[in-house]
Formats: sequence, structure tokens, C-alpha cells
Amino acid sequence: MIEVKKKDRETSESLIRRFSRRVQQSGVLYAARGNRFYAKPKNKRQVRLSAQYRAKIKKEVDKLKKIGKFDEEALKRIKRKLEE
Repeated sequence: MIEVKKKDRETSESLIRRFSRRVQQSGVLYAARGNRFYAKPKNKRQVRLSAQYRAKIKKEVDKLKKIGKFDEEALKRIKRKLEE
């Protein structure tokens, strides 16, 4: 827990500024934002399937780049074709 005590002749603005800086440095907000949306870890099957999907896309992209027909529209077509 972060605690800041007011010093002699310190304005409330500087106290708030000092408190904010301490909160930033402690990383409390960073950790809270990181835990906000829990993402369940993928199981072995999901990891394997996504790796296969990426490999197929890479293979098609490399093939199109070799013949000079690769662009963003081609990438969309490849992904659409693989999702079917």
C-alpha cells in the first residue's frame, strides 16, 4: 500500500503530484490493468492448430512474393480461403 504524508508547508497540489508519482513508480496500476482482462492460456491443440494456420499462410505468402503477386488484398484472399 502506498502512503504519502504531508510535509511542512507543502501545498495539496504538490502532495497529490508526489502521490501520483509514487503510484506510477510502484507499478500498481500497471499490474491492475494487466489483470483486468484474464486470457485463458491456450491448450496444446489450440497452439498446434494456430501454428499450422500460420505456417500455411506463410507458405502461400512466400509463393506469391516469389512470383511478384503479393499485396494486402492477396493476404485477405489467402486467409478467407483457409478459413473455409
